Amino acid sequence: MIRVGTRGSKLALAQSGMVADAIGRLTGEHVELVEIKTTGDGTTVPVAELGVGVFVNQLREALEREEIDIAVHSYKDLPTAQPEHLVIGVPPREDPRDVLVAADGRTLADLGPGARIGTGSPRRIAQLNALGRGFECVPIRGNVDTRIGRVGKDLDGVILAAAGLKRVGRQAEVTEYLDPLVMLPAPAQGALAVECRKADMTSALISAKLNDRYSQAAVAAERALLQRLEAGCSAPVASLADVAEGADPGEVDLYLRGAVGAVDGSVIERLSTTAALADNGGPELAEQAAAAGRRLAEELLDAGAAQLLK
Repeated sequence: MIRVGTRGSKLALAQSGMVADAIGRLTGEHVELVEIKTTGDGTTVPVAELGVGVFVNQLREALEREEIDIAVHSYKDLPTAQPEHLVIGVPPREDPRDVLVAADGRTLADLGPGARIGTGSPRRIAQLNALGRGFECVPIRGNVDTRIGRVGKDLDGVILAAAGLKRVGRQAEVTEYLDPLVMLPAPAQGALAVECRKADMTSALISAKLNDRYSQAAVAAERALLQRLEAGCSAPVASLADVAEGADPGEVDLYLRGAVGAVDGSVIERLSTTAALADNGGPELAEQAAAAGRRLAEELLDAGAAQLLK
């Protein structure tokens, strides 16, 4: 039997169940989901005030105590510093974009000044305020059902991750998929992290077999940018990498965008870069992508990002 640790929310159970099904098909073994409550569960305190790793730490502790064999995380919840004794595989990434769910099927363009939009993310708030449309950003926590349930009541709309809605089967309620030019997503949004102990050879092999190299490289670039900026997962930092086969054999093209903003929307620094990466089937692809992320972070710092993050 293979024990997969997961948070107990509807979304966490849905995405961990997907991973468990994939493990079962891969190994033929019985896979059991083990629910673990984390610090971030069951509280309405904004994530920015809770600190780094609040949805992760208890899962990692269960791994280290060998109470579970594998932990499934939303990758964007992970601290940027990775423990050396734990390894991560990245299954194929879901849609990384943000979406709007609004009353009466409206889009952002349909919402006027004073429209109340629910989001507790400094990144989303900064980019909404930068539009200069006079929206009122309302801090909101809770699961997908709770957030969408407020639309048409005390909120005109909420902004959520497309991936989460797709994984719980509520994508039909999306009224607009937000273009990354308008709303650049969080680093690693839409990606899952399948984490296990490096010393557990069986689980490490499973994690490696579930890994999608292009998704892994994209996440590596985005999170390296975040780490170099010394910003946590709740900072007003956005990043998105697109990774695709290059024109020449063994070459992979990376297109990376990054942004840092003031929460009041007064300043948003946006930069992008491209890189041709060599792919020989080893870990070097992700390492090269991470190097590109650090380079773009340096450019953002030179453009004034350090002052915005203060």
